[in-house]
Amino acid sequence: MTNCKPISTPSQLKPSSKQIQSGAFSNPTLYRQLAGSLQYLTLTRPNISFAVNKVCQHMQNSLITHFDALKRLLRYIQGTSHFGISLFVNSKLNLLAYVDSDWAGDSTDRKSTTGYCTFLGLSIISWSVKKQNVVARSSTEAEYWAIASAAAKVTWLRRLLQDFNCTQPTATSLLCDNTSAIALANNPVFHAGTKHIEVDCHFIRNYMKDKSIRLHYITTKDQLANLLTKPLTASRFQLLSSKLVTSLDATV
Repeated sequence: MTNCKPISTPSQLKPSSKQIQSGAFSNPTLYRQLAGSLQYLTLTRPNISFAVNKVCQHMQNSLITHFDALKRLLRYIQGTSHFGISLFVNSKLNLLAYVDSDWAGDSTDRKSTTGYCTFLGLSIISWSVKKQNVVARSSTEAEYWAIASAAAKVTWLRRLLQDFNCTQPTATSLLCDNTSAIALANNPVFHAGTKHIEVDCHFIRNYMKDKSIRLHYITTKDQLANLLTKPLTASRFQLLSSKLVTSLDATV
């Protein structure tokens, strides 16, 4: 793939009917080697985390269509090998997190994907893409589980920063684009439709009560974690990607 033609996005927006009917890939060992290697690249390339996560979900039963998706990812990397993360040392060292989920986004099992990224000042320092363990029955539920995962990570980062004498004097903002999930976090009354996620509700509220975490609404248009939960159009992907990674050639 060294001389392959670059492409603008790492993931195809919608699979074709031909791809859905694909047969088994003939060299599963090669598939696993490539997918495993790409996991290391996500340490400095958060914008490919979703695509790599999807590829790695098929290591045990890789199809030709999955290998085509992997090759597409390599074509994107070929054209963006000079990209990476930058650390901005002159910005205020306040934590900020974006969190999102794609409700029932996986067409095979209808599980949702959690995605979040955390900034220290202007520098991205932590990100995650993970398929949720169970099927969420609503977008609110999927989003709430994503918020709980992000809250746990933010809490750990706050304690780590305290060890580095970088104490966070104010509550860390979690930016979410689901108003129902935010309302659920602020409302201490449960009803029949939400009792099954009561543990996560209490977990988040404890941190909101001690003012270490605060939930804020952000429009879907400005939600950076959108990049970590679903395939996007080229223009949308490039816009969000530019806020997470930069051309290292331009920063030298």
